[in-house]
Amino acid sequence: MLKVKVLGGGCANCKVTYKLIEDVAREKGTEVDLEKVEDIQDIMAYDVMSTPGVVIEETVVHRGGVPSRKQVEEWFSKN
Repeated sequence: MLKVKVLGGGCANCKVTYKLIEDVAREKGTEVDLEKVEDIQDIMAYDVMSTPGVVIEETVVHRGGVPSRKQVEEWFSKN
């Protein structure tokens, strides 16, 4: 099971990113432990200054803006 975190304070883009990851993981049959991180100190600990950020297995894979569906699919095809 992949540990995936969406970093962001609850803005619309953060919610869209969370749902997109959830949907793509389900479609691909990838088991994910999806967590929403909203605490600013926790977000800054990942050196993410522009949200939403996405962390997979403690590696930041995305910063700022909603990732494309293709990008999210690529994350799950590599793992």
